[in-house]
Amino acid sequence: MAFPSAISDIIATTIQNRSGVIADNVTKNNALLTYIKRSGNVKKFSGGNVIIQELSFAQNGNASWYSGYETLPIAASDVISAAQYDIKQAAVPVTISGLEQLQNAGKEQIIDLLEGRISVGESTMANLIAAGVYSDGTGYGGKEVTGLKAQVSGTPTNVVGGIDRNTTLGDFWKNQVLDISAAGGSAASSSNILTYLNTLWAKCIRGMDRPNLVVMDSIYWGFFMGALQNIQRFSNTNDANSGFVTLKFMDADVVLDGGIGGFMPASTAYMLNTKYLMYRPHRDRDMIPLSPGKRYSVNQDAEVQILAWAGNLTSNGLQFQGILQE
Repeated sequence: MAFPSAISDIIATTIQNRSGVIADNVTKNNALLTYIKRSGNVKKFSGGNVIIQELSFAQNGNASWYSGYETLPIAASDVISAAQYDIKQAAVPVTISGLEQLQNAGKEQIIDLLEGRISVGESTMANLIAAGVYSDGTGYGGKEVTGLKAQVSGTPTNVVGGIDRNTTLGDFWKNQVLDISAAGGSAASSSNILTYLNTLWAKCIRGMDRPNLVVMDSIYWGFFMGALQNIQRFSNTNDANSGFVTLKFMDADVVLDGGIGGFMPASTAYMLNTKYLMYRPHRDRDMIPLSPGKRYSVNQDAEVQILAWAGNLTSNGLQFQGILQE
């Protein structure tokens, strides 16, 4: 059956108007995506069968000192390559039955009903992508986002972005690791967490490039809080413009991304340089309703609107990222 067009138009328009809000809220509901956005690294792509992320993997071999008229080397220097990330897709259908349309016949009532369901869809999509950001990309049969567990791995010998990190050529693509157990250290606690963070910090620095974000699970956050209990200073959330309560380690923000329903792995801290991390949604599939806007069930009295997203989490500098684990 076909529903009255006025009601269907209300549904489609309401979802269309909310799609930009949902896209914005997905980044705001995840500390890592919030900081990537602040770094200006929410970069939409327009097409192709993969997401290409350009990167430099070596220095220009022609650099040298010289004197007077000495000939300068001008040999071709292959220093630029690219990682290739698969395009991942996510969707949240929002449904309304014929009976519900009849029961909520007025325009305001329809919008009230939809607002509630879109709000649930919004938080569901935010949680889906937040979980993906910390995943290893194997969930849902390998359809999940290529998350931190894959890119900033405790054992960085996997293939990321088409680059095999278990080869000599892939050494530049390995993230930094401080595995407390493997290093023979004592289990993390309030008395030693700063020492471990100092060690990992030194491994992640190259000149002016240094981490700007440390994301912790509830356990490590508790240890860090305990270590700073007498001198802790919270940054101003209005100045940070992130909505997350933060502390400081060196000059990097330290954020709890655990808590109720958190997706951080237990006993883990990621030390990240978000300058080299990118959130790459497709420009035509960033939390928008799929066309056609009106979808009717063949054998049910129901209408469906589908909010969809496509993209991935990418990097062009995994060597600047670090993980602390045990």
